[in-house]
Amino acid sequence: MKRARRRFGQGCLALFATFAARRALLATADEARTAYPSVLLVDADGRPLKTSGLRVGETYVFHYPYVTTPCFLIDLGEAAVEAVALETRDGERYVWRGGVGPRRSVVAYSAICTHRMTHPDPAVSFITYRDGETRFRGADERPTTRSQVIYCCSEQSVYDARSGARVLGGPAPEPLATIVLDYDERADTLHAVGTRGAVLFKRFFEAFAFRLSLDYGVREVDRLVEGRSRVLPLSRYSRNAVMC
Repeated sequence: MKRARRRFGQGCLALFATFAARRALLATADEARTAYPSVLLVDADGRPLKTSGLRVGETYVFHYPYVTTPCFLIDLGEAAVEAVALETRDGERYVWRGGVGPRRSVVAYSAICTHRMTHPDPAVSFITYRDGETRFRGADERPTTRSQVIYCCSEQSVYDARSGARVLGGPAPEPLATIVLDYDERADTLHAVGTRGAVLFKRFFEAFAFRLSLDYGVREVDRLVEGRSRVLPLSRYSRNAVMC
């Protein structure tokens, strides 16, 4: 009897420790978040985008938090991993909370690769989401196969879309920045409300300002998106999606 009580007590302590550790991770996530104005995601016709209308495995693109910074929106089809501890190249630690939506399967990331800032533009995209099995060299340089990855053909950087876009292989020094989504269960809609992780926006503007101005017909490439952001399949956003 005493042994049974002891085991029960140890089990309770272990469960409490796990719960406390999870709460600590989520608290860290809140501290690491960078807030930007809330923006409603809308479809190609300007109507509020419904998560029920997303195709599983499709790569969607929208702009946030600036009018020239592309982001990926993906429905993984299954719940993403929750409470993943990540770190930027500068040593800043943060936590990825997982997906949103009815199945907690909808995720969003900055579409700017953290290696050389490869990104989708109206002409071509060398970085895409791949739902099916993809072969690449992992961090240990060994060939591996994974599904649900974001793959950059410029230098073969690979990110895990299911766990905060952590780096799986290639020269990328840090995960893609997370776009924080707020899901309205009653309306089945999404708002982008901030970022977590490494944001490359300043470097991005310095490197590509002239071309961004031409591509999107704006003078201020660092103007914040206001009110709403249109979501398009990558096949409509870029004329060519390179699959290396």
